[in-house]
Order: sequence, then C-alpha cells, then structure tokens
Amino acid sequence: MSDNQQSERHIDRFLDTLWMERGVSDNTLASYRNDLRIFSAWCDNHEKSLLEVTAGDVRHYLAGMTRYSIRTLNRRLSSLRGFYAWQLREHAITEDPCANVESPRLGRPLPKTLTESEVEALLAAPAIDTAMGLRDRTMIEILYATGLRVSELTGLTMGQVNTRQGVIRVMGKGSKERLVPLGDEAMIMLDRYLQSARRTLLKGRNADVLFPSNRGQAMTRQTFWHLIRRYARLAGISKPLSPHVLRHAFATHLLNHGADLRVVQLLLGHSDISTTQIYTHVAKERLKDLHQQHHPRG
Repeated sequence: MSDNQQSERHIDRFLDTLWMERGVSDNTLASYRNDLRIFSAWCDNHEKSLLEVTAGDVRHYLAGMTRYSIRTLNRRLSSLRGFYAWQLREHAITEDPCANVESPRLGRPLPKTLTESEVEALLAAPAIDTAMGLRDRTMIEILYATGLRVSELTGLTMGQVNTRQGVIRVMGKGSKERLVPLGDEAMIMLDRYLQSARRTLLKGRNADVLFPSNRGQAMTRQTFWHLIRRYARLAGISKPLSPHVLRHAFATHLLNHGADLRVVQLLLGHSDISTTQIYTHVAKERLKDLHQQHHPRG
C-alpha cells in the first residue's frame, strides 16, 4: 500500500469515528477531509509520513500558508488537532504533534475612522440656522474636538463645562475624572449654542443637561447615533458611521499631526496605553496609503 493510500485510510477511519461518535454533519466531515488531505499532500511533498510528523512540521506547514486568513489557518489546525488526538487515543502515535502548537492569533482590527475632509463635510451638514441644527453641529464639533465617548457627550451637564478656561470635566469609565480642552472652533460653536439654541430647546423648562432633546431631557445614545447617520448621508459619506468613529478620528488625526501617544491616552481616558497604541497602527496605515497614492514609485 502506498503512503498516499495509507494516509487516505487513516483519514477515512478518523472521519468514520467522528460520524459515529459525534454525529457531525456531512459539511463538517467534508471540511475535515479537505483540511486533512491538504496536509497529507504537504507531507508527501516534504517526504513526511502523516503519522510521523513533529510539532516543527506542523508549524512549518502553517507558516507556509501566508495567503490564507488567520481563521482558515485556525480551522485547519483544529482539524489536525482532532485527527492527531484521535490517533494518540488509538495508540497509532506516541506523541501528539499539535499539542504544543499555538493557534495563530487574530490581529486586532483597526478601528474605522474618517479623513479630515470627511469630518469637515460632516460638520457642515447640520443646518445651524435652527436650534436643533445648531445643537447637533455643536455636539459633533465637541465630539471631534475632545474624543469623548458618546455616553460622556450626551450626559454632559452645564456644571461640567468651563467656558472661561475652555475645558470640559468628564467622568469616564471607572469613575475616573479627566479635563479635556475644547479648542477654538468647538468653543465658538458652544458659545453660540448657549446664547440662543439651548434656551429655545428647553422651552422655559429648568434642566442642567447641556444638550437637551426637544423634550428638555438628556439625549439618548441611540438618538445621537441616528443623527450622526443622517448627517453622514447628507455629507455624502458612504462608509458606516457611528459616534465612536469620530472618537477614532480624533485620536488618529492628533497622532497624524504629531501628538504624543501619552497625551492622546490622557485625552481619551484610557487606563492602559496599550489600548491607545492601536491608533499608531491606523496612522501608519494612513501614511502607507498616502505614499502609495502620491509617490511616483509607490
């Protein structure tokens, strides 16, 4: 019997056991068979026997599959683990080659963000000749200027805003307080909003909330999320947009313009700088894109 025939026999016996003991579906069996045949072919090409491979061989196999996604690699490794765990149970091998092989890790997805021109278009979308439009423009302006979480923004009270110093006192996660500067543009919009629009929205009611709804109450996160989506459509922004994307844009644009990572960490209210470091990757990706677009040999 050839090595290939022997490998097929081992695979068939394993799949039969899976079907009898676990009652797995035909699709799952087909997936296992495909994964194991691919590895068996790799073993043949490297003059290895399917039942004599080592942990180094399995790592070598996975390392060579660079064009596949991490999820695909993890699924194929899972198939091998099941196969060799069964072979060990059947005493066909004395050592499981997958026992000390770590699963390839999924990279942390880069947060979605906006370009500076997209932010400008979003800011220009609300009609500021109405009280609600001026309120919405001010909220978006402050969100982009400060990087607040949406719950921090919608929960702001008059007592948290110091217009003389141009800062907001924010109570973040874990009841940690931080001071965040507003910036000139946000201060201009906030002053204009406080002089007229806020009183109009309150309609004579007494409330401490900075950005009241038309009922004089604090706006919900869901309501503001819908507002952001509506203004994104008006601005011609097709990418999925949420309030948190503006927080990502705040951090990314600061780093793009030379801000220190520790400063960005403090402004965002991150307790661990490793959480903030994801934005350095976003900035690097942006630089790569710009290089490819504009360099003659990009």
